[in-house]
Amino acid sequence: MPRVVAMSEPPVLIPHAPGTNRDTEAAAAVAAAGGDPRIEPVADLAPADFSGYAAVLLPGGFSYGDALGAGGRLALELQAWFGAELREFARSGKPILGICNGFQALVKSGLLGCRNFTLAANAGGRFECRWVTVRVEGDCRSGWLEPLRDSLIRCPVAHGEGRLAAADPTAAAELERAGRVAFRYLASGSSGGAAGVAGGAYPANPNGSVNDIAGMCDPSGAVVGLMPHPEDHIVDWQRPSGPAGARGSALFEAFVEAAR
Repeated sequence: MPRVVAMSEPPVLIPHAPGTNRDTEAAAAVAAAGGDPRIEPVADLAPADFSGYAAVLLPGGFSYGDALGAGGRLALELQAWFGAELREFARSGKPILGICNGFQALVKSGLLGCRNFTLAANAGGRFECRWVTVRVEGDCRSGWLEPLRDSLIRCPVAHGEGRLAAADPTAAAELERAGRVAFRYLASGSSGGAAGVAGGAYPANPNGSVNDIAGMCDPSGAVVGLMPHPEDHIVDWQRPSGPAGARGSALFEAFVEAAR
């Protein structure tokens, strides 16, 4: 029997590609936040389908086995098949969120509008799977992140190519000036103040990202991406240690609210 969906539950598209493996966790986080997640294979989507959704969430995993680099092939498909639809999504203010592999795909597809950046191999030369603390930056221009400004999220990372690298120092400075840094890695035990910024130090900054940037938004603020996995900390029992709170659930609540 089909599930009856309340009108207040905005439908959220979660595209699935071969190798994607974090879609069910992302769907659970969306549902817990009051949204109606719909996992759909990328191959089954048509451009017209996007008009029926209120938001898009690109989940983590290893889409297409990271062929052409992490998120590379998925990025080509997004741009070639649905680029116009996703750009219209952003123009209309509908939120788009990319997590880990989804962030990699957003960067490499151009949908985040950051051609002077890429996500490269971790500075330590190995896959990193560990818990980190990130801060939602207070001056981020994303409107749907506004309720979370200066708040903390504690959650794991799990990636081998998560180092945000800039073409030159001016590119990183311009990203900062434009208010497009959405998340920043903090040193362990930080209260969230300026002194808590990781300063490039490992393991607080697990991959060597420039300026400790863990995520960014596009110029409109509607498209947001980050490397850590907030969907892995939406309830307290998922936390292995450390203080209570700072869950990723607040991010999904803001995401779903923006889709209403």
